[in-house]
Amino acid sequence: MSGLFKSMHWIGRQNLARTFGEKLSEAFEAKGQLCVGIDPHSNLLNAWGVGDSVAGLREFSLRVVDAAGNSVSIVKPQVSFYERFGAKGFEVLAEVTQSARSQGLLVIADAKRGDIGTTMQAYLEAWFGEKSGLYADALTTSPYLGLGATTEGFDKWTDLGKGIFSLVATSNTQGESVQLASISGSTLASNQFDQLASLNASLPGKIGSFGAVIGATLDLGRFGIKMETSKTPILAPGFGAQGAELSNASRIFHDLTNQVVFSVSRSVLEVGAAELSSAIASARSELNSGLSK
Repeated sequence: MSGLFKSMHWIGRQNLARTFGEKLSEAFEAKGQLCVGIDPHSNLLNAWGVGDSVAGLREFSLRVVDAAGNSVSIVKPQVSFYERFGAKGFEVLAEVTQSARSQGLLVIADAKRGDIGTTMQAYLEAWFGEKSGLYADALTTSPYLGLGATTEGFDKWTDLGKGIFSLVATSNTQGESVQLASISGSTLASNQFDQLASLNASLPGKIGSFGAVIGATLDLGRFGIKMETSKTPILAPGFGAQGAELSNASRIFHDLTNQVVFSVSRSVLEVGAAELSSAIASARSELNSGLSK
């Protein structure tokens, strides 16, 4: 897209919806940068006493949404835990995402979709369109058919306030062989991050709509990711059960800190329904302490 066309495009959208980045900035200002993951795996459903069933899935998920709404502005349902129940699981997921939306929460659907052409557009229609019943403000994507394949034609969704978080540097050791691969002297991870920064450069606001998933347990310097301010939002899993501490938030992300969505799931969910709200509030307090260092 040429510079002139970009300028005309953004002039034309001034009266349209806020971008995802703008909504994310407002969410940060309202209730901070903590995100609660909704991960209803079988062990948690049983531990909560709701049962590993569709009914248990629904009860667990809606309780998490209600508890999260008291302390945070962002939730992240892990789609696979709904998919395992098939069509009935997706019915629950639709209800959960719409409930979160009605409570003013931003919804990041953790589905890690990635494909080319009309297939990718169909994935985006499923999460951002009005026909499926699902709702999301942003979707996690896998860029390994090419980052451009997942962002091609995304202007339509940007105008409607939608965003993506593309996998860039993940905490699983199996990912290193791909993410640390060299491309013209830089790692694939840093190359992907730079591409996202370019996509965000022309967007309004302090934060763009094309984000990166970066594990909080990683040495970002090893992946070649520049620790300097940019407009690229970051979704950072890895806090709590995986070892990263919210109290070290600023030390981990340095100048990138102000655009990070700090995600917690097991560390707050495993306390059970009765203590969930206090666990989320405690995590938020720990994060705020880490951000002030």
